[in-house]
Amino acid sequence: MCSVHDAVEFEKRGIPATVFLTEIFRNSAIHTFRSKGMDGHPFIALPHPISNLSPEQMREVTLRHMDEFVSHLTG
Repeated sequence: MCSVHDAVEFEKRGIPATVFLTEIFRNSAIHTFRSKGMDGHPFIALPHPISNLSPEQMREVTLRHMDEFVSHLTG
């Protein structure tokens, strides 16, 4: 879970970070954040799979989570 590790490193440096991942990686993200001392760190779980989505569909999925994304970084 490279993106989770990256988020942890940013947070350690005082830079707010969050992660977009798909539902299938939810438990892995939870356990990785916990093991890094960041239990409960927020992330955004998109539906799985996304690899078959067109660019337009991916944009729609992502935009549905934009408010959540901003709140993770500013809240």
